[in-house]
Amino acid sequence: MKPAEPLLAPGAAIQRRVSGVRDGLAFEGAEWLADEVPVALEFNGVTHVVMLCTPIDLEDFALGFALTEGLLSSRDELYGIDESHSCDGITMKMEVSSSAFARLKERRRSMAGRTGCGLCGTDSLAQVRQTLPQRRAIGSDSAEPLTPAAVAHAMDSMKSLQALHHATGAVHAAAWCRQDGEIELLREDVGRHNALDKLIGAAARHGVLSPAAFIAVTSRASFEMVQKTAMAGVSTLAAISAPTAFAVRTAEAAGLTVIGFARNHSLTVYSRADRLALG
Repeated sequence: MKPAEPLLAPGAAIQRRVSGVRDGLAFEGAEWLADEVPVALEFNGVTHVVMLCTPIDLEDFALGFALTEGLLSSRDELYGIDESHSCDGITMKMEVSSSAFARLKERRRSMAGRTGCGLCGTDSLAQVRQTLPQRRAIGSDSAEPLTPAAVAHAMDSMKSLQALHHATGAVHAAAWCRQDGEIELLREDVGRHNALDKLIGAAARHGVLSPAAFIAVTSRASFEMVQKTAMAGVSTLAAISAPTAFAVRTAEAAGLTVIGFARNHSLTVYSRADRLALG
């Protein structure tokens, strides 16, 4: 019997015939594979970066990446965006303000001539690390502390909302969560950073019913995840896995709360535990 097609966004996954062994028995069947394609982000006709992404919610991704990388200071600096497909991949063509384009050109000049991975050494690290905001208005602290029950509710709710992950088992998710743990937005991608950029871009493009009390992710809390959360003005990041030491140091410097191992109604707080009611 042909398996039922999951309710997925067009282009998110493809179906492929497979064979193997399950429970000691050979089998043949069909499975869904999450797709990924090269996506170029172009600003005023200049390509800045090419990423491998799941080809859904790409306008959210483009805007979120530009905001979390400090290329745009606000949504208002993006005037328009077009999606162009070719045999090589997808180009997201963004028209941005002159001030934003000037920042981009300065970033490119400062990195010109560098070799290697681009992350090694003090000079190149300075190009990766952003000056992080301190509790901007959209992520300002709530009058009431966050409860472990709210974090657990968000983590449990994410499972039922991850349509692409249920179909493929190959993607991460990031969710925009209220103080009570209710999820207002969720985005998925093969890359954890991409999922977070898509989420932040979606929040900036469409708005949400309330500011995020926290962002929840189905991955570890890496330095980049902490930095992107802080750039979005959200004060708390809850991850299903552990943070890195660099991520925690970055969070402490930015006044960000990092929660790790948020699963099975347990959690560990690594910075700014005063935002949670743990007693």
